[in-house]
Amino acid sequence: MARYVTTVRTDKTPAEAFAYMSDLRNFAEWDPGVKKVVQVKGAGAGDGAEFDVTVSGTTLRYVTKEYEPNRNLLAVAKSRTLTSTDRVTVVAEGGTTLVTYDALLELNGLLRLADPLLRLAFCRIGDRAAAGLRRVLDGQDVPA
Repeated sequence: MARYVTTVRTDKTPAEAFAYMSDLRNFAEWDPGVKKVVQVKGAGAGDGAEFDVTVSGTTLRYVTKEYEPNRNLLAVAKSRTLTSTDRVTVVAEGGTTLVTYDALLELNGLLRLADPLLRLAFCRIGDRAAAGLRRVLDGQDVPA
């Protein structure tokens, strides 16, 4: 299992930040590992929305499992080889907004033996995505 968590402080309102982050079509704007996103069910963000996200030549179908406007999003993709779980939480704090992106990547079956290698690679991938997130939110990193 590989996990990457980053929190960005932004001057955007919670509603603005959540609207941007909860529409997975925007992932390609800030995550350099995402090549393309196509919505296949729903219209924008919301409960049950589905998106085909292409990363490294593989397309994963993300399904929105939890959707609390302006607060919380949980999207999950499961393939034969891996499960990807992405959670976005948005919290107002002292006139600014904290956006936390929590990504969990789990190899399925016997592939779990390669988890230590996955952790190393996922950390580098996560760092690049976090830099993109700070850029699009015009924000600053919040130390853990």
